[in-house]
Amino acid sequence: MISPEMIGYAAALLTSFAFAPQALKTIRTRNTESLSLAMYTLFTTGVSLWLCYGILRDDWIIITANFLTAMLALPILVLKVKDVLKRRVER
Repeated sequence: MISPEMIGYAAALLTSFAFAPQALKTIRTRNTESLSLAMYTLFTTGVSLWLCYGILRDDWIIITANFLTAMLALPILVLKVKDVLKRRVER
């Protein structure tokens, strides 16, 4: 029988890994030109808050999903911030 936890882990892995190909491409190419800084800031902050929520509730499904997603989103946010700062200096 499929448990609610199994469904939760499957959902966590699918949604986290669905993000992986684009994240890895962005990290590999370092091209963040088409990405919105506001969106990535809000997204990464939201994922981090979900991670904190999961930790506070000791809910490993929420922790797993948001840890994986944060590990993919944070480097992209850092690359985007660096790109924005570089463009400002070049002006």
